Amino acid sequence: MKEDYSSALAALRKALEIEEKHLTSNHLYKAYTYASMTKVFYGLNDYQQCLEYLERAIQITHQNKTPSYPMQSYDRTIELEKNIVQLWWTVDDIEQEITFELHVKTTGWIALGISPAGGMKGADIAIGWVDSSGKSFLEDRFAVGKVTPITDNTTHDWILLHGQERDGWTAIQFKRSFDSCDPMDVPIRSGTNILIYAYGLTDSIMYHEGRRGTRILPLRSYSNQVTDNILDGLDLFDFRFDNLPIPSTDTTYYCKVFKSPNQYSTKRHAIAHEILIDTTHQNLLHHLDLFECNSNEILDDSNLPDGICDNIITQMRMCSSNLATAWAIGADPITLYPKEAGYSIVNFKYFMIKIHYDNPKMMSNLRDSSGIRFYLGNNLRENDLGYLVFGTSSNAASLAIPPNVRRFIVESYCPSEATRNLPSTGVNVVSALPHTHLQDIFKGISINLFVVCLEAFDFDHQFANRLRKPIKIYPGDEFATRCVYNTINKDKITLGGQRTIDEMCSHTFSYYPFVDSLSACMTRIYLIAWKIQMNSSSMIDDLELEHTLRNLTWISQSANQWQTFYNEAQRVVAIFRGGEIESKILPNRPKYKDFKDEL
Repeated sequence: MKEDYSSALAALRKALEIEEKHLTSNHLYKAYTYASMTKVFYGLNDYQQCLEYLERAIQITHQNKTPSYPMQSYDRTIELEKNIVQLWWTVDDIEQEITFELHVKTTGWIALGISPAGGMKGADIAIGWVDSSGKSFLEDRFAVGKVTPITDNTTHDWILLHGQERDGWTAIQFKRSFDSCDPMDVPIRSGTNILIYAYGLTDSIMYHEGRRGTRILPLRSYSNQVTDNILDGLDLFDFRFDNLPIPSTDTTYYCKVFKSPNQYSTKRHAIAHEILIDTTHQNLLHHLDLFECNSNEILDDSNLPDGICDNIITQMRMCSSNLATAWAIGADPITLYPKEAGYSIVNFKYFMIKIHYDNPKMMSNLRDSSGIRFYLGNNLRENDLGYLVFGTSSNAASLAIPPNVRRFIVESYCPSEATRNLPSTGVNVVSALPHTHLQDIFKGISINLFVVCLEAFDFDHQFANRLRKPIKIYPGDEFATRCVYNTINKDKITLGGQRTIDEMCSHTFSYYPFVDSLSACMTRIYLIAWKIQMNSSSMIDDLELEHTLRNLTWISQSANQWQTFYNEAQRVVAIFRGGEIESKILPNRPKYKDFKDEL
């Protein structure tokens, strides 16, 4: 009997190996295999493995679980509260409206709203229910504060389409225009939107008693989602850590170089990638960057760089300029590339994964096997996909945000020299991923015209904003980025840095066709400007500046003076071109109509 179980286990492991190569990480077939392995391990009296594979099967089943089928097909869906609240939506740019379908595990009222600041006050809310006869209702309401929202007595702009109750779930389908021009409505903007939801246990609209939530989403620019198993059967490969020990420090950046697979005799195009998140400690993974290594460098395949990033900084420099993709906490694990472009995969290409682990409780004995998977299309696409990074360098000379302020503005600039070598026909930007840490409340980037404006930013949900239409960048175009920070909860200065409690301000674009003449453009304040600001008789280096900044005493007037300094200080711009860095001093602060002095 034991031999039968062993043979079954070998067959199941072989099946799982095939599934790993050809199926997505959360494909339901893998849950079936895990469930079968659970029975085998039980028969072998290996109860620990039995429980482990049972948990894997349950996890994938939950990921594939839909509370009830939507009334029609939609472009987007997201689970707002696990196993309780599911939202579907489709954007109609022609009609300038969005069709929503909200499902909640209750037979009482359900509500979805757009909030201007994340709370109840000023929120535009749709409240719906289905009565005992099966009739559906939807009311347009406005929240004046933390009380029952009042009826919108101007115009009714949440339009009921259908509703139903089934198996303990209430589902309401409705639509709303992007901007109704109603003073009691909140526009659905092209950047991020703050959604609030709530539900009750009966149809009588009364206090939700904590049955509520908030989520920041780019409703009109949500990344393409994988549907109909379009990745099934494609060739794929992984770059993945192997049971990596995570240090018991609050912040760790770990870097490891991988070599691309050599079984492909010709160039291939990846059409999607998937971030493989080790679910054992998934909350520790803050963000993951993948870089292409400089093709001119010679690497030893038997001794590829691998370690804490700061400990191998010399070896990793050859792999730190050209971003291959980026992911941040809360984003979707799978990204589909635009149909016009694919990411180029060729033999003898090296990549470096750089992962930020956030371990604020400094837990020990943790291990991680996260990584990235590429799905290869069967045919080459017309263009190669590339990535550009713009923003402010992450150090004290670039970001020094005073404490106890509601708004502190940091801007960066990239001059026309950066784009001088782009093709005359331009390149097409298709998505923008903003990235900061805990203090940011607004992000925007301008390329001669405004590209993306995130009026609300959520550290735990950092999405790549897929543009509804690609935006062209031409030779001579300039860039400007703006981040606005709120440090009202802090009594000490916040500096630029790698830790979660430090700050960043960057934007990553995906674009096509790929060019090697520009990969990044980052700004910092000129050290001479710091010398003048700190009233120093000699030049200040980075370490001395950081020490001085951390020991500043702040008074009420200091923040305004500091903002003036940031607005007027000279900047140094570092332009990254195919492994080379070109520096330029900006003597004056550029003026852009998109970035007014007051937002």
